[in-house]
Amino acid sequence: MIPLAPFLVGALVIWTRHQAKMAEMQVGATAEKAAQYAQHTQALEERIRVLERIVTDSGYRLSDQIEALRHEDSAARLDPKITHPRHEV
Repeated sequence: MIPLAPFLVGALVIWTRHQAKMAEMQVGATAEKAAQYAQHTQALEERIRVLERIVTDSGYRLSDQIEALRHEDSAARLDPKITHPRHEV
């Protein structure tokens, strides 16, 4: 058993270095993934900001258009001679 001790110690050193190298690679990969997630999150937040601007800017115009359509519909019901653009063929 004693004659095999140097070989066992050498194998242990090689295995320990390999484990340390694997741990370093895993830490690097984890940091890289975290950076990618942060970048992706930032892009999604920017898209949400744009959508919020679209919704809030055109919100009033949309409600005005809906009200105008309601008035057209009620006017068409009162006077059947009025043709509604949506009902024309």
